[in-house]
Amino acid sequence: MPRDFAPPQIDLTAPARIGARRRGMTVGQAIVTFALIAAFVASAIRTPAQAFGAVLTALQVGFLILAAWRIYLIAASGHRPPDEVSIRDPADARNPPRYTILAALHDEAEVVGQLIERLAGIDYPPDRLEAFLLLEAHDLETLDAAEACDRPDWLKIMVVPPGRPLTKPRALNHGLARATGDLLVIYDAEDDPDPLQLREAAARFAADKRGAYACLQSPLRIRRRNDRRASPFLDRQFAVEYAALFEVKLPAMARLGLPFPLGGTSNHFRIGPLLEVGGWDAWNVTEDADLGFELWRRGWRLGVLTRPTYETPPGDLDNWLPQRVRWLKGYMQTWGVHTRDLRTLGLRGLFAMSMTIGAGLVSAAGHAVALAWVLAWVLVSVTAGLPPAPPLFSMSVLVLALAAAWLQCAIGAYRGRVPYGPWDMIAAPAYWSLLTLAFVHALWRLIREPFAWDKTTHHRDEDAQPAAIV
Repeated sequence: MPRDFAPPQIDLTAPARIGARRRGMTVGQAIVTFALIAAFVASAIRTPAQAFGAVLTALQVGFLILAAWRIYLIAASGHRPPDEVSIRDPADARNPPRYTILAALHDEAEVVGQLIERLAGIDYPPDRLEAFLLLEAHDLETLDAAEACDRPDWLKIMVVPPGRPLTKPRALNHGLARATGDLLVIYDAEDDPDPLQLREAAARFAADKRGAYACLQSPLRIRRRNDRRASPFLDRQFAVEYAALFEVKLPAMARLGLPFPLGGTSNHFRIGPLLEVGGWDAWNVTEDADLGFELWRRGWRLGVLTRPTYETPPGDLDNWLPQRVRWLKGYMQTWGVHTRDLRTLGLRGLFAMSMTIGAGLVSAAGHAVALAWVLAWVLVSVTAGLPPAPPLFSMSVLVLALAAAWLQCAIGAYRGRVPYGPWDMIAAPAYWSLLTLAFVHALWRLIREPFAWDKTTHHRDEDAQPAAIV
């Protein structure tokens, strides 16, 4: 089959909004930032003990709010609002709209054949489908591997013209420029979507009589890998982390009518709103997180689906860490972009962003510090021959925060059929502490290489089990 070349004259790498391409702070951001720093420095010079005490108290209050928020999300995630339609059999959706599938691949020669097989298994009328494998012009190995595979007539190879930045969202924007569907979904190289996922999304959009929803997010579920690339500790914690996010947090926020950071794949869009916002921000390395809040700014809502997409975990630390660094760097970019102008974000949008993007960054920065503080306190007490006696309020905050996080993980794991036992709970703080390492690296990379895309290596997963990690 011939390749489908995206015409070079189409340039969606410069979206209507400035986005993450603009580096540095606005005047308003600079004033607020420097005012806070100046106030802290002045206070620390005059009364250092009180200044650091105030910071500690602020952090403790923040963690209390986060713990209460997690508990509230757990309760909210179990209730459906009256306007959310329960579709028992997505296959009953009639007159399905035309659907476009986009999959941006880079250095994925090993898995492109696997992805093609999985996309070919999607249960949707072939005459209502089109799909583009978006491949970079210089990635000859993946191009050759894709062309060697048997593909359905509706699945084409699109070569993205050379350009910068070399990111997934830039490739997606080129695919968007050629899309003819009414609805659009994106998948990643390692994805294994439920065959009926498109039908469910089409039915849910059809049931949205008010046309309020711009995007529906499918849950992402991690399943085990049985090969030398498996990393039991990281894989299990990664699976539980995903379960807490996609089985508890995002469904609850959708049902509360709040915006949230989209997952990096399995986002089902109405194509109109997607074009309205100018597609994805090609310069943001977590374009999915940015897009969720950009759609909210334009008055659109986000929802969730029930039929999942399965993925395998990234594997050992050498693969996990670059992925997490990119995510945190993108969170920093997204926070900077959406705090430039709070007028269209609104109070609800600012609250939602603070409890997702903001809380994620603060938690990542503080996990290892909090664990080190507890261990140091215990070590000093034991060395001195005294029973550990940390401040009651501080320990109460820490215990409550841990309990809320464990509970959210446990419920998410139960819903996502991911094993989560006592040893996983005990090991969780060590996993969370690795986020601090990723945070420091992400902050450095944001300064030095803000638009560099840390590529995650994917492998064929014939040995991946249908069940979750055990």
